[in-house]
Amino acid sequence: MKSDMIQLLDSMENTIIMQHHARAAKRAQKAAMEKKDFQEKLMRAAMNEIEIQGKACKVKGNDDAVQRDQLMSMMMGGF
Repeated sequence: MKSDMIQLLDSMENTIIMQHHARAAKRAQKAAMEKKDFQEKLMRAAMNEIEIQGKACKVKGNDDAVQRDQLMSMMMGGF
């Protein structure tokens, strides 16, 4: 009888331990997925920033070209 109770308690303890391990594994998996999602969002944000900077450089280059052309026109018109 006493050994049956000990077996029952051991079984219950093992079940609880296994449940805790399963919950910990799920939490770790969820944390890994959240980390991956966050890193992907950071990568997209960085790519967007690079794209915006590229467009800004192009616009500035166009503005510089217009100013250069205007200056050349003024210089040629003055001669």
